[in-house]
Amino acid sequence: MNRKTNPNNLKHELDSDDRLLITEVFLNDVVDGLKRRHARTGVLNCDFAGEKYENWNLIFKSSGSDFVIVGFEYDEDSRSFNLFSPIQLKNV
Repeated sequence: MNRKTNPNNLKHELDSDDRLLITEVFLNDVVDGLKRRHARTGVLNCDFAGEKYENWNLIFKSSGSDFVIVGFEYDEDSRSFNLFSPIQLKNV
């Protein structure tokens, strides 16, 4: 295992308050965009919940007409992008 996914590195843990905050922001601010894009499963960087979570990712899946978070993972190299802005393609 590499350093960024080592389960023995206990300093990288989310407490229940962190998980609750991320989940609330995900459900209130992110899910509608995922539905509009017909998402079913995926991994998102958690910086949408604040800078404190920029190295955290959540794993989600669809559940009926909604989404559930099935896990969190710490990744020092995780980066985000604006999922909900239009994609600009360059003319080639």
